[in-house]
Amino acid sequence: MPSPSLAGTQAKVRSGRLPRPSPARRDTAFDASSQPAGFMKRYLDYLWPLIGLVAVVWSVELLWDKLKAEAGTDAAVQALLEQGTLWQNIKIIAAGIGQKIALISPDAFLHAALATLVAYAALAWYDRIALIHLGKEKGISWPYIALCSFVTYALSHNIGASVFSGGMVRFRAYTAKGLTTADVAVLVALCSFTFAFGTILLLGLVLIGEPQILRPLGRLSHWFTLGDTTARLIGFGLLAFVGLYTVGSWLKFRPLKIGKFELIYPRLPVVARQYLAAPLELMGAAGIIYFALPDQGNPGFFIVLGAFLLSFSAGLLSQVPGGVGVMEAVFLAVMPGVPAPAVFAALLIWRLFYLILPLVISLPIVLAFERGQLRKNTRIAPPP
Repeated sequence: MPSPSLAGTQAKVRSGRLPRPSPARRDTAFDASSQPAGFMKRYLDYLWPLIGLVAVVWSVELLWDKLKAEAGTDAAVQALLEQGTLWQNIKIIAAGIGQKIALISPDAFLHAALATLVAYAALAWYDRIALIHLGKEKGISWPYIALCSFVTYALSHNIGASVFSGGMVRFRAYTAKGLTTADVAVLVALCSFTFAFGTILLLGLVLIGEPQILRPLGRLSHWFTLGDTTARLIGFGLLAFVGLYTVGSWLKFRPLKIGKFELIYPRLPVVARQYLAAPLELMGAAGIIYFALPDQGNPGFFIVLGAFLLSFSAGLLSQVPGGVGVMEAVFLAVMPGVPAPAVFAALLIWRLFYLILPLVISLPIVLAFERGQLRKNTRIAPPP
């Protein structure tokens, strides 16, 4: 799944293309804001890695305390933890997680694999929707779109630099099919916005239906302490945004300006497809975790979906590749009723199916594509 931050990176998108500012406008913008913008960029270049480092340290500490406390519920194990070294304690906790993974049934693994296929099929639909928005869907087959989308997300989910890895893969693939740089920029932005749209829609529904899901977050910090009424109000607010976006598309509102950025409402058929594709992808990804959790203590799919939306979003915001540590910490905090080793085991299965295996499969695809492009360019290269 793409980073939501990409949705705001494409400015002034009109009729599916990025307009080129006039020279006068470009010069004015440079003279007025180049120095502050440069300072802010350098500041953020230092700030984001620092935030990511703090998030990782905080998450590791939280995870360690949670897993150690869970393992310590057995008196014999607690005695070993108190007397053992750090490395011995790590091996004890890892053994407990391994036992939970061994308890996952073959049927659960099969269902998790099918959920992965659903998620990645929906991600390919993201690209198809963006191509329809651009009017460029003809001549680009579904298998080509699926391969491009699969490689894009396999790399960006693991590397973390979605703007670079996702954008570059799509640029190489879609310019080979005749799209311009501006077309690819719009495609990347709309795919990212589709993900954000689905997250807002589903999280709004979860907060209205299960507002108590936010209660455990109060244990992390008093800033996160929210009542059920407040949670429901947040949910209604999220759905109001979804409704406004839909009405804006239906009635063809003027572009919504947010600072320097401008949101152009897609056509209503495009929005209708977003309503289907985005929830399907997110529910497929959450389904991997749901099927990997034990039946005993399983809070149900709706709660697991909400925990996934909150934890995955936190991982994205942390700027940590794959959200490692941050996602686990938030997920464990949201689901205190499920044994921590079981939750951790389910999240490891999710990382295996959703992150690691796609990355392993995608690398040969990238090499084969680049090799084909190299041969093609060699054949058409003019003689010296």
